[in-house]
Amino acid sequence: MRHHPHTARGADQRPPEVWIGHASNRLQWVLALAGAACLALGIQLAVGSSWTSGSGALVMAVVGCVAAGLLMLFGTLAFVHVAVRVDEESIEVRCGHIGLPRRRIPLSHIVDAEVAPQVCPRQWGGWGYRWRPEKGTAVIVRRGEAVVLNLGDGHKFTVTVDDAESAVRVIQDRLRMRSTGPAAGF
Repeated sequence: MRHHPHTARGADQRPPEVWIGHASNRLQWVLALAGAACLALGIQLAVGSSWTSGSGALVMAVVGCVAAGLLMLFGTLAFVHVAVRVDEESIEVRCGHIGLPRRRIPLSHIVDAEVAPQVCPRQWGGWGYRWRPEKGTAVIVRRGEAVVLNLGDGHKFTVTVDDAESAVRVIQDRLRMRSTGPAAGF
């Protein structure tokens, strides 16, 4: 069952079996294109170059362009998109269209969840999978709302996702269900 964020829930209804949310950043595609251009330049230099200044300079230019292109291309494509999945056992965060990097956090490791209404990549040092000693770990793909998980080990995990409020509500429902057990009527 997929969660539809605008569907009202009554007090007697169970939370959805699975909540799925996404966030994306179209600006990252521009950076990926720049990486592809660097990669193409490196290939063009390697294949069709007639440099007369020596092979050392050519090798350095080719290796530099190819390395910069691959880093930019794969580094940005991994963080163009994030998918968050909350089920009865865990929260799973998958980055990029192939789902890597990925992090799965069992509900038993989560103490609480809250909404951060305005997260800015600058607060975390940019887009991507980030760690800051005073803030914890984060997956930041765009500016805006985010889910902040307070983990049992005292750390925090933040992920930018559309309709973070809905995700937090589902996570808190799951946490309540786990703490009260089957006697709660769920």
